[in-house]
Amino acid sequence: MKFAVRYLKNTYYPLNVPDTINLEDGQMVLVRTEKGEEALKAYCVNSEISKIWDKSAEKPEAFHVIRTLSQRDIQTLEDIKKEEVTAFFKCQNLVQQHKLNMNLVQCRITFDKRKITFYYTAPERVDFRALLKDLTQVFTRVRIDLRHIGVRDETSILEGMGICGRPFCCSSFLRKFATINVKLAKDQGMPINPGKISGTCGRLLCCLTYEYSNYIDAAKGMPPIGSSVMTPDGLGKVCFIQFMNGTVAVKLEDGKTKEFAKADLEMVDADVNVEIDTPTLNTNYTDDSDNIDIKQLEDDRNSSTGNV
Repeated sequence: MKFAVRYLKNTYYPLNVPDTINLEDGQMVLVRTEKGEEALKAYCVNSEISKIWDKSAEKPEAFHVIRTLSQRDIQTLEDIKKEEVTAFFKCQNLVQQHKLNMNLVQCRITFDKRKITFYYTAPERVDFRALLKDLTQVFTRVRIDLRHIGVRDETSILEGMGICGRPFCCSSFLRKFATINVKLAKDQGMPINPGKISGTCGRLLCCLTYEYSNYIDAAKGMPPIGSSVMTPDGLGKVCFIQFMNGTVAVKLEDGKTKEFAKADLEMVDADVNVEIDTPTLNTNYTDDSDNIDIKQLEDDRNSSTGNV
C-alpha cells in the first residue's frame, strides 16, 4: 500500500514510509521537504495511480516520513497556524512603515520553526533590504525568506471558487500556466468584458485555452464574415458564423437571413448588393472595471513566477 501527501498547488507527492511506521489513510504525518519539516495529511494512493507513478520518469520526488503526529503535535500545529497569522500582520506593518510597493500574500512557518516564508506580489522589483533587517530583529533564530510570486501564483495558493462554481483550475489540477491573450477570447466570439473573461487573479481565464484548438479546427474552411457566397437559395453575404455547429448565417439578396452548412456554400468573387450588420465585440460594460485596459488582463512577467 502506497501513500502520498497533497503539497503546494494541489500536487501530490509520494511518501517514503519506514517499516517501523504503521500509516493509515487520512493520518497527519511529519515529512521532510526542501523547505524543512512540515505537517501534512497522508492519503492512500489508488492502485492504478500507483502503477502510473512506478512507470513515470517525471513523478515528484518522494518525501521522507519522519513520524506520525501525536496529539501534542496536533496542538503544536494549531499554535503554528496562529503564529503565522500574527507574523503576517507584523510583516505587513513593517512593509507599510517602509512604504514598499508590495502586497503581502501569505506567511508560512515550518513545523520545526526553523524557517518562515513570506510570499508577496509586486508590480516591479522591490528593494527589501531594510525590511529584511527589521524582520531579523522581530523573528530571531529563524531563517527568513521573502519570496516574490505572480498574481496567478497568489490565486493558486490562496485557493477559491471560480465563476463556473468549481475550485480554481490553478489550485486543483493545473500545473503550468499557458500564455493567454485577448485574441483567444476574440477568436471564440466572447464579449471582451473584463468581468466575463478574467479571473480572481486579474488575468484572463485559464480555461480560455481549453477549447481554443477546437475553434481553430472548426474555423477551417469557413468563409469570413462579409464575404460573398453562393448558397442553394442564391447569392448572399456572410453575416454570422456558428463555429461549433458548422453553420453559417447568410443574408440573401431578398433581405432574408438563413443558416447553411458550410459544405453548401461556395465563395464567389462577386459584388452582392446586401448590407449586413457586422457583429462587434462588446467592449462597453457597466461593471466596476470601467477603466480597465484590456491589455492589463494579458500575461506579463508578473503573472507567474513559479516561486511557490
